[in-house]
Amino acid sequence: MSSPELLLQVLRTELRAAGVTYKMLAERIGMSESSMKRMFGQKDMTLSRLAQICKAAGIALEDVLRQAADVTPHSDTLSLAQERSLMADPKLLLVAICCLGHWTLEQIVETYRLSEAECILQLVALDRLELIELRPHNRYRLNVSAAFHWRPDGPVQQYFRDYVVGDYFNGRFDGAGETLLCVPARLSATSAQQVVQKIQQLVAELASLQQEDRRLQPQERDGFTLLLGLRSWEFSAFTALRREAPPPAQLHQIGPRNR
Repeated sequence: MSSPELLLQVLRTELRAAGVTYKMLAERIGMSESSMKRMFGQKDMTLSRLAQICKAAGIALEDVLRQAADVTPHSDTLSLAQERSLMADPKLLLVAICCLGHWTLEQIVETYRLSEAECILQLVALDRLELIELRPHNRYRLNVSAAFHWRPDGPVQQYFRDYVVGDYFNGRFDGAGETLLCVPARLSATSAQQVVQKIQQLVAELASLQQEDRRLQPQERDGFTLLLGLRSWEFSAFTALRREAPPPAQLHQIGPRNR
């Protein structure tokens, strides 16, 4: 990623944290909202324009430059010890999942039976676990990448298998923006790997859409969960109906016949 792109990425994050939309920013600078979006979409900006936007948004330009300089690649997973710490406290796991969905402190407290003080303590704990970087006014930045996923052999994934999957599939999947597909196929190992790559691309696209929609008002968004799996599998009830494999052919000794 080039330096201008990195600066704009940091700037977008800071604007979202400050609750400043493109529309609000355009009004403060005296531009149209479409021009503001186009300027960000071009992924290039002069330093003077960057300074103007930071001033209009109440963001310190020095903070944006420092963060861009300090940006390092984030991990796609947590350590086993980190996941075990999350599983030791259901409320900590809840707040961690909310943070992965970019919920604010206010949204978490409004939705769940957690006091503001309790929620702040959980955020502090997540900061110690290095899942987030806690900032002033109880804002935070995620320390994991957009491609984050739970460890396949970890305790969180096992918890999902035991309790979450059944609850998830108990729904009707007939609401707006919902669907449920079960598509059997006979594939080569190479083709199956291609499907896995496309699933990973879909997950990246979902993360991108979530990032874009964070500028919308909370009431304009809903919580959706994408649960995908691909494995070599047959329903056990169907396996029970399989024909038994024929016994191995008996080999007859080849030689002169007995007379």
